[in-house]
Amino acid sequence: MAKYGESLYGILQYGEGVQPDEKGIEPYKLDLMKYLPAYYEKSEIMKAIQDAYSTEFGYIYFFLEDFLKQFLTPETATWGLAFWEQELGLKTDISKSYEERREIIMSRIRGIGTIGRDVIKRAAETFSGGDVDVIEYPAEHRFVVKFVGTRGVPKNKASFIEMIEELKPAHLTYSFEYTYTWWNMLKEITWAQAGMGTWNDLR
Repeated sequence: MAKYGESLYGILQYGEGVQPDEKGIEPYKLDLMKYLPAYYEKSEIMKAIQDAYSTEFGYIYFFLEDFLKQFLTPETATWGLAFWEQELGLKTDISKSYEERREIIMSRIRGIGTIGRDVIKRAAETFSGGDVDVIEYPAEHRFVVKFVGTRGVPKNKASFIEMIEELKPAHLTYSFEYTYTWWNMLKEITWAQAGMGTWNDLR
């Protein structure tokens, strides 16, 4: 984990985007008046005091929940992603979105262990969100990553290439194959069927 003085300011982004107002704290506040004797119900001063305490407790519970989101799993982390990246030996790039960084982290976690076809396949499926075939050519020291579950070039391809470079054995080269929709394939689709999807679906 990061230690004081070892991380550049702005990389860890402590509490980035986590500044709730009083309305956002409401679900976390406690009704402290119910723990007091009934005669305090008529005291506006006591109500104000307990409401102030309740608000402070609300902030504590809110930030405790957010803290747990950062470190229980990278799938819910935001500013805590930098800790996951540091632990996994990944470069922190805050110009990438949280979603992109989570994909990279999850691919690294799934890829821990012996590097082989299955590891690369799982990493590719994490990025593409669909089925992937990894075709090996041992004699040629190369492999092909074929995206069969999604059409076109997957999003976040640049980050996926970075991950492949870190996962694959140094002596192997690789290439990609993509699935597209040919115009001839659309001849069998009626206008009614085409109208049920978007242009991206047809592509």
